[in-house]
Amino acid sequence: MAKSSRAVTIQSMPKMAESSSSSSGRSSNPSQEPGVRIIPTKEHRAAADCLAEAFREDDVAKYFVRTPDTMTWSDSKKWDMHTKIMSSLVLAHCYKGLALTAGLHHEAVALWMPPGKTMEDRLTMFRSGLLLLNWKLSKEGNHRFTKEFLPLLHRTKSEVLGDLDNNSWYLVYIGTKPAARGKGYAKMLIEHVTRQVSDLALEL
Repeated sequence: MAKSSRAVTIQSMPKMAESSSSSSGRSSNPSQEPGVRIIPTKEHRAAADCLAEAFREDDVAKYFVRTPDTMTWSDSKKWDMHTKIMSSLVLAHCYKGLALTAGLHHEAVALWMPPGKTMEDRLTMFRSGLLLLNWKLSKEGNHRFTKEFLPLLHRTKSEVLGDLDNNSWYLVYIGTKPAARGKGYAKMLIEHVTRQVSDLALEL
């Protein structure tokens, strides 16, 4: 999670993501910084595969697909649903947040939500496929994802950040492929945003 200055508002996000230089002389465009770039929508599946692998054994990720009413599902069907969830989350951040990757082949992926933004408006939910999860997940899986997990994220974020909630960059997901761990990719993805938010705050 990266907290921004109170002066850094939602309107500042496109400037940070698209400008070619900052006051410190560093590149502000992820596509121009070696190893870090914005994920275009056409690459969302590759980015989702990275997160799916990174969270393969994560208990929270398993919570949505390993339910009492999916006991008859094959392992491949559960994996397919797991990747669909990640794919929808990546697309939602491509549309409304900041989706970044590091490495030549999506070795690591980070999904950030800018200040005051949310991926849960109806249009974004529809375009990203998050809305379709209501029918693709099992009944229990859908309840866990939409009625437990998402509200818990909102509530926890609000309680922890308090008055800073609407002025903070939020790191929703970050994951590295198992074979690419220990090479600094995750650090690059975090520092790319925290550094630029700090630089932008100084400019304002």
